[in-house]
Amino acid sequence: MKSFLILKLPLLLAVTLFYCCTSKKEVSQKYSADFFSPSNVWNDTDGNPINAHGGGILFHEGTYYWYGEYKKGKTYLPENINWEAYRTDVAGISCYSSKDLLKWKYEGLVLSAVKDDANHDLHTSKVLERPKVIFNKKTGKFVMWMHIDSADYGKAAAGVAVSNSPTGHFQYLESFRPNNAMSRDQTVFVDDDSKAYQFYSSEDNKTMYISQLTDDYLKPSGTFTRNFENLSREAPAVFKYKNKYYIISSGCSGWDPNVAEIASADTIMGPWTIQKEQPCKGKDADKTFYAQSTHVIPVQGKDGAFIAMFDKWNKKDLENSRYVWLPLTISENEVSIPWLEKWNMSVFDK
Repeated sequence: MKSFLILKLPLLLAVTLFYCCTSKKEVSQKYSADFFSPSNVWNDTDGNPINAHGGGILFHEGTYYWYGEYKKGKTYLPENINWEAYRTDVAGISCYSSKDLLKWKYEGLVLSAVKDDANHDLHTSKVLERPKVIFNKKTGKFVMWMHIDSADYGKAAAGVAVSNSPTGHFQYLESFRPNNAMSRDQTVFVDDDSKAYQFYSSEDNKTMYISQLTDDYLKPSGTFTRNFENLSREAPAVFKYKNKYYIISSGCSGWDPNVAEIASADTIMGPWTIQKEQPCKGKDADKTFYAQSTHVIPVQGKDGAFIAMFDKWNKKDLENSRYVWLPLTISENEVSIPWLEKWNMSVFDK
């Protein structure tokens, strides 16, 4: 028996090494991302589908961080709600990190649901959407803003959490109605002078507010404007280029797609001018490629290069919703987001 093991040991080692190397090679080939492929399954570096919906990107010290709604489990329709308010139980906010915007490492849940207190804003039965994180250079804190709501969507509030690290864990502070107004779909934006602003759908989503934040980014400062009155815009995504501000938004049609709209302004608080031409171009542009805006990413090191982030919602199976990321370019103040089946950063070199 000993002699048999000795004879077989080199062969066993060779076979083991072969399969280990092959396995690593296959994993590398299977999960390495060299191109963006909009609306297809997008895996993280562990080979699992990225789970970060309604999200946004923070760039900090050479790394991109993607925060989003972590949707897990059964999608259901709550009782006694008169619209298609499909949801999963709240799980928390996920975070992924990347150096190149293509390959994403899962960093875990940076804000977790609360399971044992039904009155807590983060209880599994509540609504937690549209997380966005910004960095405050003065305080050294990472500040997360999000849409917090009750199960019947009656609360319509903003929530705030803070962390000493981009990968958390974030400490949840409180929720409130900023400027005593409803706050649902929202985003936050830091300007070149380090002043921060929250953009949020208000007044039953009929009007969008722009609210300057306090210096610590934790509360509204009291300075705000009402914009796009009675136009029912939601899903705001804000960016800036050559001293002009832009906002992409969608109409209010529940989970179903509609045409995206873009507006521009010379000052962040407005007035805003809606552009005649819609930003999306190509196949299904009139339905925003069956997706909805959530964020615009400035590509570091490439002047005038942006990526428009959209969510392609699967309303009856929200965990399996997809992401549509497309290049965004600006020419003579006209914003263009063309549909591309497959693309990489080389599109910005043309």
